[in-house]
Amino acid sequence: MPNTKSAFKRMKQSLLRRQRNRGVKSHLKNAVQTFHVSLKEQDLQKARQTYAAASSVIDKAVSKGVIHKNTGARKKSRLAKQLNELVS
Repeated sequence: MPNTKSAFKRMKQSLLRRQRNRGVKSHLKNAVQTFHVSLKEQDLQKARQTYAAASSVIDKAVSKGVIHKNTGARKKSRLAKQLNELVS
């Protein structure tokens, strides 16, 4: 337990942030997983839709500061590469 008021407040703030970030990361992982499932099904139309959804979730996670912008860009790039491999 923290000794000072400010340390106690910081503990509460970090707890709330951690819970919020976990939710965003969980949503992000689910979106990416849905995209991978559509790739395995070889369904191009569904893959394009799930790619757009996953890309949007990644952008939102970056804007909220949950993941770094370069990490978001890398994830989107890898997803786009996988989608393009399915197209060709």
